[in-house]
Amino acid sequence: MAMIEFSSDEKNLIIDKVQRYFIAELDQDIGKFEAEFLIDFFSEEVGAYFYNRGLNDAKAVLEAKLASISDDLYEIEKPTNFVR
Repeated sequence: MAMIEFSSDEKNLIIDKVQRYFIAELDQDIGKFEAEFLIDFFSEEVGAYFYNRGLNDAKAVLEAKLASISDDLYEIEKPTNFVR
C-alpha cells in the first residue's frame, strides 16, 4: 500500500483536531509535535484498517450499482429466439 500523503494544510487541520480532542476530552494540552507524532503513529499502525474498510465499503456500493444495472438491462432486453 502506498503511503497516504496529506497537504500541509490538511495535516495542520488534523493536528488541530487532535489537540482540541485532548483538551476537551482528556483535559491535557499537547503540543503540535506531540499531536503530529501521534497522528503518524496511528497512520502507520492503524491506518490500513480504516483504509481497507473504506475500500470494502466502496466495493460494496459498486457491486450493488452493477447488480442494479444488470437488472435494468435485463428488464429492457427484447425477446429473441437466441438461447443464452
